[in-house]
Amino acid sequence: MIWILLPAYNEQRDLPRLLGKMEKALAGVDYRLVVVNDGSTDKTSEILEKHAKNLKLDIIGHPINRGLGETERDGFEFIAWKAEPDDFIVRIEGDDTHEPKYLFDLIEKLKEGFDVVNTSRFQPGGGQMGVDAYRSFISRSANVFMRMVFGIRGVSDYSCGYRAYRARVIKDALDIYGNNFIQLRGMGFTSTLEIIVKLNILGCRFAEVPFVLRYDQKEGGSKMVGSLTMLGYLLMALLYWWPMGGWRSQYRGLRKLYREDPDKAVAQYKLDALKRRRTASRINL
Repeated sequence: MIWILLPAYNEQRDLPRLLGKMEKALAGVDYRLVVVNDGSTDKTSEILEKHAKNLKLDIIGHPINRGLGETERDGFEFIAWKAEPDDFIVRIEGDDTHEPKYLFDLIEKLKEGFDVVNTSRFQPGGGQMGVDAYRSFISRSANVFMRMVFGIRGVSDYSCGYRAYRARVIKDALDIYGNNFIQLRGMGFTSTLEIIVKLNILGCRFAEVPFVLRYDQKEGGSKMVGSLTMLGYLLMALLYWWPMGGWRSQYRGLRKLYREDPDKAVAQYKLDALKRRRTASRINL
């Protein structure tokens, strides 16, 4: 089964078009769409109820806006409890900038044996429309920074959240990291990066497919607070490289063991086994 995670916050202008596209694209597909409505104050709730008649839809509601990190955390946990290990999970934006047609390219790549498949604007055939020169420069600069600091093999586009995952690795990541799978939940869009950094520590194999970001289709305003997100990136780099209990040192050996024996890796590194250590994982923002 394909589980589709869609965070939504005040998307009344873009969500109807996206859901209409998904109804067509997913016809005949074994799927479940999980929307986390993050305290929307517009007509997002009414739009979701209307489309629930034609979509296999679960709606998780936050009474107040909690931000993308909390929203993704709740969505991944909900799906992980219900999904089978061999299922697939795809995370897509609710603002109609991610075309559903790429979903099947992502799944096909997972079937080749990868654990996480990313969409990339920077692969041949990829690109972006409707992004001004300043925003494009900031995005490319941020991705250069991320590549230098985290260096995930198979990833060139670190800031795009349109990704597919094997359900097994999300389940295992939650067993190991617990609530700290997304640790910097209050730092803007930092969670988009933190997820793949934590999965890289776990030992996942990454790949990418090219896609075109359709920012020109977005009618609602941007939800991203750039300064907060950049601060989150810098804090994550510190937590990752911190020599006294940072992420790399705390989970040293996990990547190799997980690739050899996932069950043994989960038993050895799960949260309960590490909770008494004085580490950077005690920091939550």
